[in-house]
Amino acid sequence: MEREKILEEIIEGYRNTIAQRYHYQNINSKYEIPESINEEIVNSIRSYFLNYVYPESKKRTELNEAFKSLDNYTKHPEKLLRILVDSARLLFSHGRHLPKILKSGLKAMNTFKAATNFESKLVDAAIKNKILPPYDQLKINSLIKSLSRKEIQHFIDSSISLFEILHDQRLLEKIREVIQTIIDIMRKKQKSYSINEIRGLEIGLEMLHEGNVLFNQLTKEDQKRFVPFIVDIEQDTLDHIFSEK
Repeated sequence: MEREKILEEIIEGYRNTIAQRYHYQNINSKYEIPESINEEIVNSIRSYFLNYVYPESKKRTELNEAFKSLDNYTKHPEKLLRILVDSARLLFSHGRHLPKILKSGLKAMNTFKAATNFESKLVDAAIKNKILPPYDQLKINSLIKSLSRKEIQHFIDSSISLFEILHDQRLLEKIREVIQTIIDIMRKKQKSYSINEIRGLEIGLEMLHEGNVLFNQLTKEDQKRFVPFIVDIEQDTLDHIFSEK
């Protein structure tokens, strides 16, 4: 079977495990959650994962091309900083903190890329172990277990980093301001920047905006609990997978 077809099947299978993991009844039966984190909010968390971190296969082409164009900037953020030389306002308001703000923004947007790398490893494992689709939860767990725990932990840590940045409202607002300014400058100089470069930043900005909307549904107290809550769910899932015989 072609690798591309296996990838499509694994994406669908893994999305199903996410949908099950973040099903309200499932979470409510395993964890003590505040009344304010109701079924609607849990559904919003699940939708955020499925729309921005693990989107369905047919959305992947645009996302992959867009985020691939950001690879060079992720590895060399100083290239984006050079674009901001034209923005005296940002240089004046953020000064020496600008590189840190930009680096944090790129780190948050890199979550999608971490997810695609993780899925690629699952495809490798499926091909190596001759595990054919369809991929139900048992098969997905088997594929995950065939990887090193360190590899999976790196992927989980990347997702947690996104939520930590979303929780830091002051930093998030600065990141959104900086990224939007870069997009505006790129649009004015479209001969110098590709459509995919601009689109990559636009999608990243949308990811941050929608994450902000998600956090704003929570009380201030629950915002503090949110990241540890996600950590517990992900770590418990991993512990369960590696404890299976």
